[in-house]
Amino acid sequence: MRNTRNATGFASVILLLLLTACSINVKKEKNGQDKQVDINTLVGGIHVSKGVNPEEIGMPIYPGATLKQQDSGDDKSANVNISGFGYGLKVAALEYESNDAPDKIIAFYKDQLKKFGNVIVCHTGSLHVNAGVKKNDDDSHELTCEGDSGRDIELKVGTKENQHIVAVEPSGSGSNFSLVYVRTHGKDAEI
Repeated sequence: MRNTRNATGFASVILLLLLTACSINVKKEKNGQDKQVDINTLVGGIHVSKGVNPEEIGMPIYPGATLKQQDSGDDKSANVNISGFGYGLKVAALEYESNDAPDKIIAFYKDQLKKFGNVIVCHTGSLHVNAGVKKNDDDSHELTCEGDSGRDIELKVGTKENQHIVAVEPSGSGSNFSLVYVRTHGKDAEI
């Protein structure tokens, strides 16, 4: 019983030390909504922000496209960085709209994505991101199509650890499209 109390006391002290070593910083927009959240601990951090610099995605913006707006009037973008214990995940995403048909946008991005490697074309019903490396070394790091059926087109290039994705869907007489960059690192990373 005494060992249980000592272990509980020790665990409580460790938890207290970890919590006091944690910092949380929230930056607000003019309208009071969260714009950026940074959480840092002794073992890693999480950084989330709405603002994404298109250069972080590594692809040009389709000519004439505009950032898609949410109902609140904010643009649809996200930048997430998670790190800890030698592992990291970065996801940067922007969503755009264009008056051009999906075929034009797909042709533009097929050409742009070639600089990163072999582009695969998937037919989907929603965006699929397969990031990380499975612990079994026999598993491929190559990107694949997840359920190849649907009216939306997804262009993918790279590996599961470092990928660029363009997801295009028809919208009225134009298109909506998302540009996504995903990078993971760390030994035996798994998401």
